[in-house]
Amino acid sequence: MRGATRTTMTRRALAAAGAVALLATACGGGATSSSGGGAQDGVVRAFWTDPQHPVEPANTNEVQGGKVLDMISRGLKKYDPTTGEAQNAVAESITTDDQRNFTIKLKKGWKFSDGTPVTADSFVDAWNYGALVTNKQINSYFFQYIEGYQDVHPEKGKPKAEKLSGLKVRDDRTFTVKLNQKFSLWPQTLGYSAYAPLPKSFFTDHDGWLKKPVGNGPYKVDSYTKGQSMKLSRNKYYAGKDKPRNKGVELKVYTDQNTGYTDLQAGNLDVVDELPAGQLKNAERDLNGRYINQPAGITQTISFPMYDKKWQSKKAALVRRGLSKAINRKQVTDKIYHGTREPATDLTSPVLKAAGGYKPGLCGDACEYDPEGAKKLIEQGGGLPGGKITLTSNVDTGSHRQWMEAVCNSINRTLGRNNACSINPVPTFGEFRSDITDKKLTGMFRTGWQMDYPLIQNFLQPIYYTDASSNDSGFSDPQVDKLIDKANAAADEKSAVDLFQQAEKRILDVFPAIPLWYQNGNAGYSSRVSNVKLNPFSVPVFTDIKVK
Repeated sequence: MRGATRTTMTRRALAAAGAVALLATACGGGATSSSGGGAQDGVVRAFWTDPQHPVEPANTNEVQGGKVLDMISRGLKKYDPTTGEAQNAVAESITTDDQRNFTIKLKKGWKFSDGTPVTADSFVDAWNYGALVTNKQINSYFFQYIEGYQDVHPEKGKPKAEKLSGLKVRDDRTFTVKLNQKFSLWPQTLGYSAYAPLPKSFFTDHDGWLKKPVGNGPYKVDSYTKGQSMKLSRNKYYAGKDKPRNKGVELKVYTDQNTGYTDLQAGNLDVVDELPAGQLKNAERDLNGRYINQPAGITQTISFPMYDKKWQSKKAALVRRGLSKAINRKQVTDKIYHGTREPATDLTSPVLKAAGGYKPGLCGDACEYDPEGAKKLIEQGGGLPGGKITLTSNVDTGSHRQWMEAVCNSINRTLGRNNACSINPVPTFGEFRSDITDKKLTGMFRTGWQMDYPLIQNFLQPIYYTDASSNDSGFSDPQVDKLIDKANAAADEKSAVDLFQQAEKRILDVFPAIPLWYQNGNAGYSSRVSNVKLNPFSVPVFTDIKVK
């Protein structure tokens, strides 16, 4: 996520490859390291993979580690598991008179799982730690809106300070925050795990804390054996209303989705929240209806290298729109994804309906399959640069090769030749990201996004603001920047959303990226459990699951 300072960030969050980047660790090869075994009474057994980094709030930005943080920590806000609405959790109130200076008061009675109290210092110390560049926290950019961020996290050189000047503790249950710009929706971002409080033990015995994290959430970590499982039980000190309806959760490590799916069918697992693409067609039948398929805050797009001169002209914009119209989204989502994707008509997600921000159809006819119209636009734009185009993605995770081939085939059929579009498969995600970072790509490339929090701002600013943290295409438009700045400074949510939608419309007028489809969350569960559902982030709501 980027602010309005237009400086290049030194850290990234979801690397605009988005959803699949976040799920990359769940898609490797190999056999399960924890299949089979007996079931412990009252404990939910769930599919998991080892997280990329040790689990700590400001250093976890992928799904598997984030799943744990959601279970063991609670921040100032919590996102409703059905609507995605930001609701107070530890916060009693968050108030402001100017959209820049905020006073935060905490509820009484909150404790960490070690019995120590959650205080204003628990938040301020955690945020200062997360922001300080020498701590090398990958989520540090989440604190960039707080006054003093540039001093604790300079792009080059040593920090000028160790603490954010915008954070002040007033008493045990009160602290104030001064932002470096107006941001009316800022309180709604505070349910993200990077903003979670930390106990004193995190700072006094950091290595010990990493081995057995201590939080203030509904569960506590009992043990973690890398490559095998993490075991969690109820946190008896938890002060939230959403107390677990089970005795605990065992996250069992797998290195292959298909093995996890087989174990689910055999009764050795209770919940698998990322089903293999090859099983989606028959999952509902295989699981006797114990199958979930619902919208999630995940989008898939194709971006153009707007840093390349041949894609910057007004004629090139016609070609970009023409290529979008040449893609038969409905056919791809039906044949490859079997109803777990929905053709996109804007740059956000249907999960924003309740929170505001989703405006279907904003893409207009550019997102409608129209071979004749597509061919006409591409011809008006002078044809494909160099007469042909490539579509690039890593192919070590997900079903990227299949959908890329389908998209190129659709473009080739539209233009009446087999070599107009060809895929450029990159073996690994790391190599793909390096090519993007080094601006080596000259044709279309896969991008996407999994939301950090359910706000329209999160789908636009990190990706399309000038020099934003995940602006991989190099897109820059003064009108877009101005509208986003105005939206952040708006006095109320309705005004902010309206301005963000104006910015989105402008982005789609310039068309630096092709909206492809919205990705659903899908999951399967065993007959041993009930009340299984996914939240808008496509993560199981573990506290609600009952064990029979």
